This record gives sequence, C-alpha cells and structure tokens, in this order.
Amino acid sequence: MYLPRHFEQKDATVLAAAMHAHPLATLIVATADGPTADLIPLEFHPGIGPHGTLRGHVARANPLWRASGGAALAVFQGPQAYVSPNWYPSKREHGKVVPTWNYTMVQARGSLRAVDDAPWVHALVTELTERHELLQPAAWAVSDAPDDYVQQMLRTIVGIEITLSLLVGKWKVSQNRSEADRLGAAAGLAASANDDAQALAELARRPSA
Repeated sequence: MYLPRHFEQKDATVLAAAMHAHPLATLIVATADGPTADLIPLEFHPGIGPHGTLRGHVARANPLWRASGGAALAVFQGPQAYVSPNWYPSKREHGKVVPTWNYTMVQARGSLRAVDDAPWVHALVTELTERHELLQPAAWAVSDAPDDYVQQMLRTIVGIEITLSLLVGKWKVSQNRSEADRLGAAAGLAASANDDAQALAELARRPSA
C-alpha cells in the first residue's frame, strides 16, 4: 500500500489492539484462478511466529482454503470519516485546502495454511465464541449446543492459519497538516454523532498514539 512515513504506525501493541477491536478482516488470497477476497473474522496471536499469526475458519464449500500455501493479505479497517476543508483554520487564511478522508488500517501478510483438523477447529471456535460472547448478558457457549450437532457443524468448516511475514499499520489522522489544522479537524470530527468520527477526533488530537 501507499504509506508515507508520517502515516506509518509501527507500534505492535497499537496494531494488535486495532485487530482485536476490528476483527472482521478482508482476506485476499492468491489462487490459481486469480485473487479472491472474503470477509472473515480473524484472531491475532502475537506470540506465534516472528510477527504473530492469524487464525480463523471458512465454510468447507468456500474454495479459499484449497489455496493453502498461497500468499495471503488480511486488511483490518478501523474507524474512517470524511474531513471537510471548512474545519481548517488555514481555509480562512488562504483558502488552499481540499477535502480528505481520515482512517486507520492494518495490513497483515503471510502464507495461508488450511487446517482440516476437527479438534483444532473446535478449540478455535470455542476461543472465538468466548471472546465475542463476553459482552452478552447471558453468554452462549459452544457446549450449549448438543455435541452431535457441534460435531456435524465442525465437519462443514475448515480452519485457516496465516503466519505473518509482515505487519504494518497506516494511521491517517491529519499528521500532515499544521497543528492548528489538525486540531481543527479533530474538533470537526468530534462534533459528529458518528462513532468512527469520534474515535478519529481523539486520534487526531494525539497522532503519535
């Protein structure tokens, strides 16, 4: 991706937190028929491999898992919002400003590995379920379903794992503007009722975070 130095996010803790907060990734995989793209929730394991490992699962009917060994790119998109030139103090000074878009994203590259192993997949879906059910008033567990049904469902999915060779983030939060314009963008974003805009307003106030 195009990544000017001032937009590069190198903090591994920040990148891991972003993937944890926005786990539904666009997974692009090179196949014999060309690249394919799917939206798949992926779990990041920072302690596995030099740059961490992503794990998830797909339907057995999805041919993606058959591209095991192929190059894979997972894109995690964080908050994003439009930035109006009206928010910049410099507009009133000289008018030489244009609209833009602020956003955060993480790109993770590696090689896809299919894991067609029922116990492995069972452990993965248990882990995913426990994490995403945390905020439910009465958390659902895999064990709530009859075991024969769980085993039947496990046969319909295949695990995938991507040991990462590259992990990089792009935080475009008005760092390329003057401090006055950056804070003006933050104020404009903060005035929005949109959750993404609110999150970006905070990032624009402290772009090094």
